Amino acid sequence: MKNQLYPLKFKPILKDKIWGGEKLSKQLKKPSSSKNLGESWEISTVPGDISIVANGPLKGKTLQEIIEETTSSLLGVKNYKRYGRNFPLLIKFIDAKEDLSIQLHPDDTLAKQRHDSFGKTEMWYVMQADDDANLIVGFNREMDKETYLKHLEERTLTEVLNFDNVKEGDTYFIEAGRVHAIGGGVMLAEIQQTSDITYRIYDWDRKDEKGNERELHNDIALDAFKFDLKDNYRVSYNKGRNESNKVISCPFFTTNYLDLDTDFSVKNNHDSFVIYICIDGEVEVVMENSKELISKGETMLIPACIKDYSLKTNKAKLLEVYI
Repeated sequence: MKNQLYPLKFKPILKDKIWGGEKLSKQLKKPSSSKNLGESWEISTVPGDISIVANGPLKGKTLQEIIEETTSSLLGVKNYKRYGRNFPLLIKFIDAKEDLSIQLHPDDTLAKQRHDSFGKTEMWYVMQADDDANLIVGFNREMDKETYLKHLEERTLTEVLNFDNVKEGDTYFIEAGRVHAIGGGVMLAEIQQTSDITYRIYDWDRKDEKGNERELHNDIALDAFKFDLKDNYRVSYNKGRNESNKVISCPFFTTNYLDLDTDFSVKNNHDSFVIYICIDGEVEVVMENSKELISKGETMLIPACIKDYSLKTNKAKLLEVYI
């Protein structure tokens, strides 16, 4: 199948959430009439939510099936050695009509021990934000376990959380162990390790349609906290036009920002698949024997065996992701 590989698009996996809205369908054209659409999983191999190819000869196959058959041709040699047949990243769009719960995620060690899962380090790119919309990332003061537990017990946790007002283009790096939440009015792209493990510590006393509050995980969350993380969560980066601008590089993924108004040639020297998330405009990915178009709100996976291709556009903004 190696010779059959080409730029892959996938059917979005749509998820209604108690806090979701209509921006993903209205602004990103996701096929849903729900008024509570919270997430669109763009590329996933989370069990029960495995992406299905939407284009070309492999249409209808799952990403997991393709990895099983192509191994390093899709993943890259070093990724295959590191992750085996596990796809290491999960790509989402998220629309928070209301505030998400205050939460955090375990790191690789704890997640493997407890859940036989990867940990969850992630990043956010804000695609749209209503006036006065915010994100919660980290604490607004020095914090330790005893102080945190005191605020949790006294129901004053929100007094010590860091609220950041946000706008389009703002970017955040959320390491495993850092407390965080997406605020109401924010739509963003999320790049993360393949994990669906969330420890919810406060949910605004919110109840579902049956009058039940969602489960909290305060006991097990305590082991996941990293109170000594530095305040390096808000990311500054260059936004040079028609060049690759490094946004984040960590052991789990590298993300670059591309603002293109002309054709752009790419040579993949990373020994890794490459993912493009289109955050504005549209771009055609052109290689020798194929071409595929992606528009705002769409995502594409370029297998590692494809080394040379061009991005053809008059106007597009992209996030480029690889390991």
